Amino acid sequence: MIRKRTLYPTLMAVLLGGLVSCNPTATEGDKKAKEDKEAHNPATQVIPDEAKDLLGRWDLEVTQEGSVAPSWLEIKLSGYNTLVGAFVAQSGSSRPVSHILLQDGKFSFAIPPQWEEGTGDIVIEGKLEGRNLIGTIKGIDGAISNFKGSKAPYLKRTSPVTWGEPIALFNGKDLSGWKASNEQNNWEVKDGILSNAKAGANLITEQKFDDFKLQVEFKYPAGSNSGIYLRGRYELQIEDSPKDQHPGPLYFGAIYGFLSPNEMAALGPNEWQTYDVTLVGRLVTVVANGKTIISNQEIPGITGGALDSKEGEPGPLYIQGDHGPIEFRKISITPAK
Repeated sequence: MIRKRTLYPTLMAVLLGGLVSCNPTATEGDKKAKEDKEAHNPATQVIPDEAKDLLGRWDLEVTQEGSVAPSWLEIKLSGYNTLVGAFVAQSGSSRPVSHILLQDGKFSFAIPPQWEEGTGDIVIEGKLEGRNLIGTIKGIDGAISNFKGSKAPYLKRTSPVTWGEPIALFNGKDLSGWKASNEQNNWEVKDGILSNAKAGANLITEQKFDDFKLQVEFKYPAGSNSGIYLRGRYELQIEDSPKDQHPGPLYFGAIYGFLSPNEMAALGPNEWQTYDVTLVGRLVTVVANGKTIISNQEIPGITGGALDSKEGEPGPLYIQGDHGPIEFRKISITPAK
């Protein structure tokens, strides 16, 4: 009995060893799988020479009939040779670009309409001129606009932020420190409440800010839509989103078109609600009704409706008033020193 117990594991070890040594394809298969994995490792990408200077984020200015509007473009490499990206027009949200063609130094792509009326694609064509992008945008209506763009800044901060003193942007009495975006101004102050009764003008601070902490208390009626533009460029969405709606980049608490909240923290219409926002460089944290729904996330670029695309500069705070009714009873900002 002792002998059998001793020989059995030994014999099995020999047999198994023989099986392994006689099956070289297992090792070859593992080697090939490893090579395939390494081949698909993004770190092994070699950027094509003709695309090197195009890759990245671009702050654009679009000119049509003498007026200038902000826009934004990102160009990325997918795999080894395919260029993809994202585009933000004067209005709407970030739109995916599935394929950017590059030939003879010129790039082009087409995107379908979003909120624009009509059918057909919007066609963008451009090229590098020195360190800038230049090109044209052909709208659905066939109108041609020219654009010029420069690389968007990283906005990285190299030292910790030191905060200043809070500033009450809304004094509870009048519109001091604010200006309307046009003559259709429906904003008024009554009983300590700043309200916009119906769609009209946006409301913009006269002061400009760089990094800051923002605290607001607001209320909206059923079905309404508004937003707060940080530095006048990045919209923090206010919308009567259903409480059971899956969170997304177009709904309550989102940085419109770019960053989704991690949960739907809206209390619903006709309820006073709060946003506490910290913006440092491109990094934003949003606390909605006491819940952290976006935590120190990077905002890639301007959102539709931005005042300009000069991301390296301070900008005002602005409240969207051209969509629907909204009320505020507190707007306070603490700028960085």
